Amino acid sequence: MNPAGSQVLFLQAIDWAMLKPMLDGCINTVYLFFLTLLFALPLALPIALGRMSRFKPLSGAINFYLLVMRGTPLILQIIFIYFAPYYLFKATPAPRFAAVTFAFVLNYAAYFAEIYRGGIESIPRGQYEAAKVLGFTKTQTFFRIILPQVIKRIVPATANEVITLVKDTALAQTIGVAELFRAAQTISSARFSVVPIFVAGIFYFIMNAVVDAVFQQIERKLNYYR
Repeated sequence: MNPAGSQVLFLQAIDWAMLKPMLDGCINTVYLFFLTLLFALPLALPIALGRMSRFKPLSGAINFYLLVMRGTPLILQIIFIYFAPYYLFKATPAPRFAAVTFAFVLNYAAYFAEIYRGGIESIPRGQYEAAKVLGFTKTQTFFRIILPQVIKRIVPATANEVITLVKDTALAQTIGVAELFRAAQTISSARFSVVPIFVAGIFYFIMNAVVDAVFQQIERKLNYYR
């Protein structure tokens, strides 16, 4: 069969009965994406600062947290957070979507924290000393001088993590959350067709294209010395 014929068959296999549940699942995917960013991005800053703290019990505890979050699969963390309350305390499990959101926030806050830490430590110590001479407090120095530079430096690394987040949302199906990929798998099984899986791939590609465009625009705006 020629490529044109294959394209026709592929398009004929796509109908509203397929797209409707996938669009519904896509809404949950987008919710999970934005909620993760909403909580993980600000949470990562105190984690990064705690990781850099000279108070050993604090930095040690945060180091352990980072090791667990980055050293174990996200899918395992999702399962643990959902089922652990029942098996450890006989408590009623949290709603599935809330549990998966909590797992994503904890996981991605750890990765963002390490990105923040790298950005903060890349700033020369002389800037802190110069700010002190000029009469800035430590808080003023950090938020007015250091943090704006850190944001500019960490944009590319943050963009990579956010793009990974879009794809990782597929792991929400692990505990039965009806997101995009789960909807695609259900339809694929019902129709004995891989077309829904490829359509889901197109959805993920579009979402990541939007994310990439947003971060490219942010980078252009922050390149104020060019």
